[in-house]
Amino acid sequence: MAMKNDSSVIEFILMGLTEKAELQPPLFFLLLVNYVVTVMGNLSLINLICLNSHLHTPMYIFLFNLSFIDLCYSFIFTPKMLMSFISERNIISFAGCMTQLFFFCFFVNSECYVLTAMAYDRYVAICKPLLYTVTMSRRVCSLLMSGSYMMGFAGAM
Repeated sequence: MAMKNDSSVIEFILMGLTEKAELQPPLFFLLLVNYVVTVMGNLSLINLICLNSHLHTPMYIFLFNLSFIDLCYSFIFTPKMLMSFISERNIISFAGCMTQLFFFCFFVNSECYVLTAMAYDRYVAICKPLLYTVTMSRRVCSLLMSGSYMMGFAGAM
């Protein structure tokens, strides 16, 4: 039987911003403030669109989804990054790293398709204003958004 070289990676050591101890507290605070502002801004926009019935139009449905994707972006890397500023051992498991990579790719691809759907919405509103309500019905918006998320999932896989 032939011997073969086999090794497997089970965790990664995170290096970079946290090497200098004097920079850790200001970077932690700066990143935490940025994270809180991002989360609160996106949640308030999502909440506003949900609560105001006048904002249940195609453009705001797309903005809702774009804000949701941005909110999810902030949940992918930032918590682990904040933890790396305050913990001694800066490691991430292989499964955790691959999970972050999957969700990052999923939301990047989904965002591109949502932006494409928004561009199509504006095209219809400008070039065919009399047919806008027929062309951009709730059903079409739902299909565009579900297609955006399905294509994002397919791209991440």
